[in-house]
Amino acid sequence: MGVAILGVMPVSVAIVNDYEVVVRGLAGMFGHYADRVRVVELVANRPVGEPVDIALYDTFAQGQADAKRVTQLIADHHVRQVAVYTWNFSPAMARTALRSGASGYLSKSLSARDLVECLEAIHAGAQVVRPAPRTASLVGGQWPGREEGLTARESEMLCLITQGLSNEAIAERAGLSKNSVKSYIRGAYQKIQVTSRSQAVLWGVRHGLQPDSMRVPVSRDSDTA
Repeated sequence: MGVAILGVMPVSVAIVNDYEVVVRGLAGMFGHYADRVRVVELVANRPVGEPVDIALYDTFAQGQADAKRVTQLIADHHVRQVAVYTWNFSPAMARTALRSGASGYLSKSLSARDLVECLEAIHAGAQVVRPAPRTASLVGGQWPGREEGLTARESEMLCLITQGLSNEAIAERAGLSKNSVKSYIRGAYQKIQVTSRSQAVLWGVRHGLQPDSMRVPVSRDSDTA
């Protein structure tokens, strides 16, 4: 079941996002904290398959605090609590998430240690809203196209374009202004050397920017757990 410290078992966590590379990257952040957090499942486009203390919902290329997926996780009988893991840190979104039943709204700029502490506090019954300092940047993790030089935000824009979303729909999904969406898209186009949306979609399909479909139970002997 995991390694106990002073009789306390690790918090069991399912990491949820539609992209396998994203859930595996986030799981890697817990590598040095296996005595405190036990990753049970990596979930992409599937329901959680076994009981967990917390479903950690990564919002990369997903809807935000009031998304249908978050509501579904909260209603899942396998899930005791839900924490939203996001870089869209606005008070309004945090309030919406908590009103919807989430127990945590956590910034992607948190260090691995801080993230673990937040999950432990949520498991203990606290409602945790944890922004990061304004100067903080994205910590760790992984995303499609990173090896091609894309930033996490540029990758997110291309993933949503590959899914067929308009700029307006992307802005709503990602919690950004339309101008910010256009700026990220321009930067992404320059890096992948395309000049049209159709070319970007083709590039995205060829480079794994479509959502995955998997549910991977993580064995107790796994390096990820």
